[in-house]
Amino acid sequence: MTASVERPARSSRRKAKGGLLAGVRQGLTAWLSRPLASFHLLLAVFGLLAVIGLVMVLSASAVQDAQKTTLSSFGKPMLLDSLGLIGFYLGLRVPLRWLRQFSPTLLLIAGGLLALVLTPLGSGANGRDHSWFTLGSLSFQPVELAKVALALWGAHVLVTKRALLSQYRHLLVPLVPVSMVLFALIMLQPDLGSTVSLGIVLLALLWYVGAPARLFAVVLTSATAAVIVSSIGSGYRSDRLTVFLNPGSDPLGAGQQPLQALYALADGGLFGRGLGQGAAKFDYLSNVQNDFIFALIGEELGFIGAIVVLGLFAMLAVVGLRIAARNTDPWIRLVAAALTAWVVGQAAINVGYVIGLLSGSRGITLPLIWAGRHVNRE
Repeated sequence: MTASVERPARSSRRKAKGGLLAGVRQGLTAWLSRPLASFHLLLAVFGLLAVIGLVMVLSASAVQDAQKTTLSSFGKPMLLDSLGLIGFYLGLRVPLRWLRQFSPTLLLIAGGLLALVLTPLGSGANGRDHSWFTLGSLSFQPVELAKVALALWGAHVLVTKRALLSQYRHLLVPLVPVSMVLFALIMLQPDLGSTVSLGIVLLALLWYVGAPARLFAVVLTSATAAVIVSSIGSGYRSDRLTVFLNPGSDPLGAGQQPLQALYALADGGLFGRGLGQGAAKFDYLSNVQNDFIFALIGEELGFIGAIVVLGLFAMLAVVGLRIAARNTDPWIRLVAAALTAWVVGQAAINVGYVIGLLSGSRGITLPLIWAGRHVNRE
């Protein structure tokens, strides 16, 4: 008698739980089908990443700022985020057709700045490279403008020639030659990391426009060979490649950063040592507020915090590609896909070399989560 009463009760509970889940799914599906749902999701993801970035930069720079009267290390990313919000607001007010029409001019400006930064007007982190324009306490890296300009202009060219893209010469010219000029200007700085980031934009444009797979095999093989040759020809890049193949070969030299990053991640455990309690920022891990801030996230916020950050970038990929897939304008669709691939791809590379899956090419930072200052590539 008791068992027969319990079975209907369990069955009713399962039905109620199933009905609740079905209701949640239906509500979520209905909300996602709204025209501005993806836009609001994108705002939420970028907002959360920006807040995490500000908090972690403040934590990473606490040791340096404790010796100063102002929070200079925190103030710059706060200022940059504020400028970004202003730029975002203005961007919402600019008609998209103007951006497309202005894209060739923007690319010329970006190329000119990449050439100009090689002159004495440009500055670098170690006295050897020339990657930045510095004005007072602010600095600007023209390659960031070049990434956006290449996405806008490249999409414009490919959409304009879409009826001819079955022919290789129309698919590759002028997109690839112009990109090669930009790559050359960036490598003259020299900045391999930014070259890789710009290459992601080019590959994304070709991929989402429907270029054949054999083309990517040739491009990726050539790019890999170029990176290896560049690494062998440069002392500090060669050392990093050696350390990647044998992490313990130089624990006090080129291998110190990768090993200390892994130690920081291991010390974090599941829940982390607590915000502000990380030891890596006490000169154990240099550039922790820039290239290796993900290691500090893992140390202070633990595996859970690291997964949250990775989940936000994964959501950014899904939402960005969803926006691209649902848009009827082929130019907007291609631009959205290329910019999404750039941001998420750069994040994946940064995390990859922090956790030891990729050979480090420093200068590829975690988007929205870094101090925005010169990166020492030595």
